Amino acid sequence: MPPTLASLVHHSALKLTVRAGGDRLDVPVRWAHVSELADPVPYMEGGELLLITALKLDAENPDAMRRYVKRLAKAGVVGLGFAVGVNYEDIPAALVDAAEEEGLPLLEVPRRTPFLAISKAVSAAIAADQYRAVTAGFAAQRELTKQALNAGPEGLLAALAAQVDGWTALYDASGAVVAAAPEWAARRAERLTADIERLRDRPAPASAVVGGPETEDRVELHSIGTGRRPRAALAVGTAATLGTAERYAVHSAVALLTLTTERSRSLHAAEQRIGAAVLRMLLAGQPDHARAVAGDLYGGLLDAPFRMIVAESASASAARAHAGAHARVQSAAPSPAAVLAEVVEAAAARSGETVLVVPDGERLVVLAADGGAAVAVCGQYAAALEAARAENVREQSGGEEGELVVGLSGPAGPIAAAAAYKQAEQALSVARRRGRVLVEHDQLASGSVLPLLADDAVRAFADGLLRALYEHDATGRGDLVASLRAWLSRHGQWDAAAADLGVHRHTLRYRMRRVEEILGRSLDDPDVRMELWLALKATSTE
Repeated sequence: MPPTLASLVHHSALKLTVRAGGDRLDVPVRWAHVSELADPVPYMEGGELLLITALKLDAENPDAMRRYVKRLAKAGVVGLGFAVGVNYEDIPAALVDAAEEEGLPLLEVPRRTPFLAISKAVSAAIAADQYRAVTAGFAAQRELTKQALNAGPEGLLAALAAQVDGWTALYDASGAVVAAAPEWAARRAERLTADIERLRDRPAPASAVVGGPETEDRVELHSIGTGRRPRAALAVGTAATLGTAERYAVHSAVALLTLTTERSRSLHAAEQRIGAAVLRMLLAGQPDHARAVAGDLYGGLLDAPFRMIVAESASASAARAHAGAHARVQSAAPSPAAVLAEVVEAAAARSGETVLVVPDGERLVVLAADGGAAVAVCGQYAAALEAARAENVREQSGGEEGELVVGLSGPAGPIAAAAAYKQAEQALSVARRRGRVLVEHDQLASGSVLPLLADDAVRAFADGLLRALYEHDATGRGDLVASLRAWLSRHGQWDAAAADLGVHRHTLRYRMRRVEEILGRSLDDPDVRMELWLALKATSTE
């Protein structure tokens, strides 16, 4: 503990006597300062024990002493030491009364005790307190290191909570609570999700303090990691501001967690390289080789049905669609695909399931267990982005740069991995065209093909195919487009189609011959009939 007025009073060599403010002696003393100025306040920082002989004070004037003592108390002076036997044989009653009235501790310093002795005692006590704090900090560092090596982050958190007499929590890159100590702290830590997200948006290293009169504790938040984007965050909750020893412990914990995180990043990068090799083998139709390379790392994922997820940022998808090449968008912020990778990996880690994540610039490929947490959180994340996009549209505040498009395959196994990848890419393409965040391939199979005709390329083909018929009808020489639509809808049944049009079947036969002449195609060809029907449907969706 730092020196206090009480410890100085009990110092056997100083022989100090309390003359006023005896109930406030437990206040810490930051320094001992000698000043005979009538107004030393401009030179005070707060926390000082002021030592005087009243050389330039009218110490017997009650009004002057009240003003003097009030100024000292307001400046944060914690005590006043008065040397007797120099200018006054005893402390004047006016000063004693003023100190008692203000509640400022007043200590009588005997003539045989020099001010220098008091300053040395304060300095020695401060140095001893700092030494104890450093020693305790090193001891805490050794204990935290031991726990980190033997028990992992959970052991480190428990040791840190004991060191600071509070609670601790560790968050992953997505802002979810990974571990907490004691166990009850997890509920408290979950209420800080918004604060963790704000901290995550700041470049590492970053820290923040949350809490106030309306909360039960004071919480320090620290980002973990050395990269541009924090990999984790640490929360430390205490009832009061951290002392020097506790501060050493927190800084040591941050350093240890950073080392653990960076080591995990290296291992994670190696795992991703293995995952990329496994994916290439699966897509090349070599499931046996993929199993051999996957080993225990990804082998379990290949033993059950999995889903293939392909994701891109919307800007990269647009560039890919128009330029036909892999476009990489450089940004100061992490790409949406990178954020999705963090979300998926965090969900898989919390549920104890295996997930294969292969980033490729702005594209992300994921293999995840069918029905698992990773697939579920992917859908939840996409739904959240859909809601945010709708809100931006309502507020007219957002563009689409940086948004995400995701394609999700149906369940598959190692032998059908290439087909699953194709399904995911097809779903991704549909999501891009429809302006959706996520589309599942199974949804396409259970729906209708007609919404797919809303593509500009399909409409352009339809307009080109039917233009000659529309131009013919525009001259008033017949209704070939309507006749063609009725005939195709009745599967070439002349009587039924003619009845729908209200014309004789010979008239309809004549019109269909004119359609064949104008288009230069035979309606006996099923491919021609299919193309004409889809073209009519595409133009009718405009």
